[in-house]
Amino acid sequence: MITATQPLEPRRATLADLPSIQRVIVAAYDKYISRMDKPPAPLLRDYSPAIETGAIWVTGNPVRGLISLTQVDDLILIENVAVHPDQQGSGLGRLLMEFAEHYASKRRIRRLALYTNEVMTENQEIYGHLGYQVTRRRTENGYRRIYMEKTLPAS
Repeated sequence: MITATQPLEPRRATLADLPSIQRVIVAAYDKYISRMDKPPAPLLRDYSPAIETGAIWVTGNPVRGLISLTQVDDLILIENVAVHPDQQGSGLGRLLMEFAEHYASKRRIRRLALYTNEVMTENQEIYGHLGYQVTRRRTENGYRRIYMEKTLPAS
């Protein structure tokens, strides 16, 4: 569970956070390895460039959760959201997704988009509960992905 000593407000990641970020991602995606033909794409990504451009936000010390946000045209792409398994169910993932909405709103962007692998059924359910709708399905680089979007209310 999240404790009072864990900062909840997301902050931009620094390169010093990279080892913790990698640990969280490995732990968060471990349960999917047996369901897939190849490692989940987030396990293969080099996060240094995203940290250097300010795209990754983290919570906790050490890092317990993260979200990667990139503006693409008129939407914010949630490239990754990961919560360490010992924090899953604590509300940290919801906090990160709400942060993405605030991030978009501050930039006057009303659409958020993300994708998940079709075998990550838990994620699809969570995103649907948060108001994301499936927009398309397609295979990319050997991954069967489900693309989802959410439109924020006009402010």
